[in-house]
Amino acid sequence: MIKLKTITLAFASLLALSSCKDDKKATTQEETTTAKDTLNPVELVSVKDGKFYKGDQPYYFIGANYWYGPLIGAKNIGDRERLIKELDLMKSVGIDNLRILAGAEGDGSDSTVHPALQPEQGKYNEDLLDGLDFLLAEMRKRNMYAILYMNNNWIWSGGMSEYLEWNGYGEVPNPFFTDKYTWDDYMKYTMQFHSCEPCKEAFYNHVRFLMGRTNAYTGLKYTEDNTIMSWQVANEPRVMVGTEYEKPFTEWLNTTVDLIESLDSKHLISTGAEGKASYLQDIDMYDRLHDNPNIDYLTMHMWPKNWGWYDINNEIETTQLSIENANAYMNEHLEIAKKQNKPIVMSEFGFPREKESLSLDANIDNRNTFYQAVCEKVTESKANGGYLAGLNFWGFAGYGKANIDGDGKWQHGDDFTADPPQEPQGLNSVFASDTSTLEIIKSHNDTLKN
Repeated sequence: MIKLKTITLAFASLLALSSCKDDKKATTQEETTTAKDTLNPVELVSVKDGKFYKGDQPYYFIGANYWYGPLIGAKNIGDRERLIKELDLMKSVGIDNLRILAGAEGDGSDSTVHPALQPEQGKYNEDLLDGLDFLLAEMRKRNMYAILYMNNNWIWSGGMSEYLEWNGYGEVPNPFFTDKYTWDDYMKYTMQFHSCEPCKEAFYNHVRFLMGRTNAYTGLKYTEDNTIMSWQVANEPRVMVGTEYEKPFTEWLNTTVDLIESLDSKHLISTGAEGKASYLQDIDMYDRLHDNPNIDYLTMHMWPKNWGWYDINNEIETTQLSIENANAYMNEHLEIAKKQNKPIVMSEFGFPREKESLSLDANIDNRNTFYQAVCEKVTESKANGGYLAGLNFWGFAGYGKANIDGDGKWQHGDDFTADPPQEPQGLNSVFASDTSTLEIIKSHNDTLKN
């Protein structure tokens, strides 16, 4: 299978002759607009024969989740000095691929991101849009790539449940910090999104709005900016309740993917799925839902603590069990990647400090053991020309200061760290002071780039 995204060529007359849908061309030539002559050139990431290519070279990576980047990139509420320091630090250890939230909804109530990009349906926080522009411009200077996910299955950024509340479905049953609602209540509520016509249309409008944006700092349209590697539909979109929901979910997913493709045939498209964990542990459903030819590569996530592999009372042994289970999970999904001839990225995984401590002084040997194992899977894959193309660990907290008092929950005004607001801050985060973890990442990135 060859599926290459089209890049705008300087020779427009040639493009007019060769830009048909079934013959997408990739090239290393840089974008051409008025501002482009002064911009750092960035090669397009494309897909060919089940591999990522950066220009004409295979591209494998160890990257990070950096969902809050636009928030600290904002001119008014952000901390641009911190952002620049963190981008420089990540670049120094070879991290050139960042997974970033490009859609947060609601009023920033308990356990959700505040401020939100879209505080009311169809109304945007201009400071945060500017923050996203600034982040992408700074990433371009460092030849870094962005994966932008535009929705969320989970409440921590508003997401699908917020669209439902906006459109008359009642209060979101928030299961955090209260006994009023359960996770089952939340999942049954959120599952309605995929059959809620006004909710879906509002989301499609968000997709059109975001993809239609022009970066204030570079002058590049987002759809022309090679800094964007992939548009990602959502964070962990799920068929959450029963097999009867596969049909409305499939219709929504394919409509979204095809809309993105119609707006931008140049950049890659991914779903943001956890793997079979998103689909009732049904690997065949995962296969079915990713056979849309406009889905360019596959994703999977992995959470040893949340999935019961890792036991705080038996940490050394269950770290090894987590590695065994991780390998089995990855291998199962690699079979689907091979079948569909598409690259696959483990775009989320996290591992806690010893005893799930939030202290930066807590031991991270077990975490490092797990990181070493999963990073090795990527370097081995490159050596063998394999389908496992990269990973984005969860997540990079850089120079942020986590609030570890009490339950460790994020409060308005606290530094943003990699852990989402409803979770204890610092639980899975990799900080600038975690030099041993960063050295593992650097070592593997050095191997991948040679």
